[in-house]
Amino acid sequence: MKEFEGRTALVTGASRGMGRAIAERLGGDGALVAVHYASNTDAAEQTVKNIVAAGGQAFPVRAELGVPGDIDNLYEQLESGLREFHGKVELNILVNNAGIMGGVPPEEITPELFDRLVAVNAKAPLFILQRVLPVMPDGGRIVNISSGLTRFANPDEVAYAMTKGAVEMITLHYAKLLASRGITVNTVAPGITNNGSPVFDIPEAVSQMAALSAFNRVGEPADIAELVAFLASPRARWITGAFHDATGGTLLG
Repeated sequence: MKEFEGRTALVTGASRGMGRAIAERLGGDGALVAVHYASNTDAAEQTVKNIVAAGGQAFPVRAELGVPGDIDNLYEQLESGLREFHGKVELNILVNNAGIMGGVPPEEITPELFDRLVAVNAKAPLFILQRVLPVMPDGGRIVNISSGLTRFANPDEVAYAMTKGAVEMITLHYAKLLASRGITVNTVAPGITNNGSPVFDIPEAVSQMAALSAFNRVGEPADIAELVAFLASPRARWITGAFHDATGGTLLG
């Protein structure tokens, strides 16, 4: 039997990049996956198609995060999809992956940009977790995606890094809270990972980014998906509240 057979998962930001790879990895090993996305319907549907083509089950959940009513909108679709495909509203695995970056010099950060980053990257994961906990059975798994930028300085992403630091606090405190139920909560911190953006088509840029890794390459979405799948599995039952460096050795200095 596949490792996640009979289990259900919600992966936020699953229409492309790491989120898609995580959703496909969980779906390929038997999980019914709710593929959350903000706006790119075609990309999300492609993720669903890829999972189904591999013999799995999935359904899309469209909800823009960081706006009024976002969690209600997401949960209503999640609930409907779980009832339709699973026969009951039960969520075993939550992967808080969705996020946006700042990408501006520190002196150009505006209150509006900061508020948007906090709303999407920190507030949404907290309240998604809060909302799904009542339907998560004992032994569930929560994986929060942070960033190597909470340990590696890049001044142009100071506001983004601050929000990811907040995500790590969600992990720490909820791990303590939920341990009595056998629910583990862990952080995965990727480094530079190929998300399909145009910069990864420029050899010189890729070479510079690769040089930051001990392995002299940039990360691939599958590298992150494998770690998330492990943490979401029964094999990771003794790991909780942990920060997992998935930067390919970037943090080694």
